Amino acid sequence: MVTIKCRNITFDNIQAILFDKNGTLEDSETYLRSLAQKAARLIDAQIPGTGEPLLMAFGINGNLLDPAGLISVGSRRETEVAAAAYIAESGKGWFECLKIARQALDEAEKYIGQTPSPLFVGSLDLLKYLQKGGLKLGILSAATTEEVRNFVANHQLNDYIQLEMGVDDGPGKPDPVLFLQACQALGVEPSATLMVGDAVGDMQMARNAKAAGCIGITWVGKPDNVRGADVVINQLDEIQILED
Repeated sequence: MVTIKCRNITFDNIQAILFDKNGTLEDSETYLRSLAQKAARLIDAQIPGTGEPLLMAFGINGNLLDPAGLISVGSRRETEVAAAAYIAESGKGWFECLKIARQALDEAEKYIGQTPSPLFVGSLDLLKYLQKGGLKLGILSAATTEEVRNFVANHQLNDYIQLEMGVDDGPGKPDPVLFLQACQALGVEPSATLMVGDAVGDMQMARNAKAAGCIGITWVGKPDNVRGADVVINQLDEIQILED
């Protein structure tokens, strides 16, 4: 059991910490913005007039990415369904709309390529520090499990991360079942597990699962994006182990 300190808040008897991926450990802004822009262009080419509304729905305004927007915090399935809803306004059948949305996102991913997004400054050092301190560490992301595994492999985090979990066919954030499943896989109780994330959904999920606490990180200085957090930080190194 470990005591974690963040600013003026302490969390006692902690065994594990779960991290979100996009916007928390991984600086994925450039990738997500490019993905949304390419997918919107591909869909607009088939259904003229959908491109601009789709970008707004994805959370893209000009060249700015909303860290609380759909493309930033939604699961792949949620993104497909949202895009399909805009396509459906053309009068096409629902299953065809879903197919168009899925194919556009698939093609956009292939076009952008597989160059890994960089880690945020301090991510690797923090994971090493926490793992050395005796904590179990996991990633719980709205991305697919395959994307989480690729992220861990690309950045050689296997020695520090014991759980790689994304959202595939099941429920997405903020459903607490995700947090409960992650804790079960790590062999820890939710009441001994912290959540670190950059979105309201991370905070709601952890609270509803009766987690030990939730730490909101906002690299962009917008505490509203992590409303409901027990403590809000701007750098990962603000997460510290209190030595006995």
